[in-house]
Amino acid sequence: MGEAIVVGRIGKPHGVRGDVTVEVRTDLPDRRFAPGSKLDRSGGGPDLVIEDSRWHSGRLLVRFEGVADRTGAESLRGVVLTIDADLAGDAVDPDEADEGGEFWWDRDLVGLRAVTPDGSPLGEVTDVVHTAAGELLAIGTPTGGEHLVPFVREIVPTVDRAGGLLVVDAPPGLLDLD
Repeated sequence: MGEAIVVGRIGKPHGVRGDVTVEVRTDLPDRRFAPGSKLDRSGGGPDLVIEDSRWHSGRLLVRFEGVADRTGAESLRGVVLTIDADLAGDAVDPDEADEGGEFWWDRDLVGLRAVTPDGSPLGEVTDVVHTAAGELLAIGTPTGGEHLVPFVREIVPTVDRAGGLLVVDAPPGLLDLD
């Protein structure tokens, strides 16, 4: 078994037939939440099998096999949904390459050295923080501080996984906010 990859977190019930809202934490929701897909629960418990999923008012609604009412749906609130990294497949569907041509799992980024465009060290990526506004790289500094850097191509133009580093071309003042 490989590392667990978080793909979502179950929110509140929706309706009375067992549907729940899901806070999506994957760029591949149509693949991860397709009917028949099995998801693990972080912390244990039986796998959850997707019976149905659909988008409603910008939210993903999911119904799991064996959960047929609001009470059952409520019992799942807060469950973090994961998949096994060994079974995850490619990060990008080969038939649907993204605009930048690359997609990174959190585990691909954590541990990379962060440097400025001139090669000055900033620290090491310690986490990828997922927010409603987008992803932030948490970069631990050698002095024990932390930089939160938006993970967008304009600020992080280069990710060299093989070389173990990424380049942060921060706008003035961003790195002063630790």
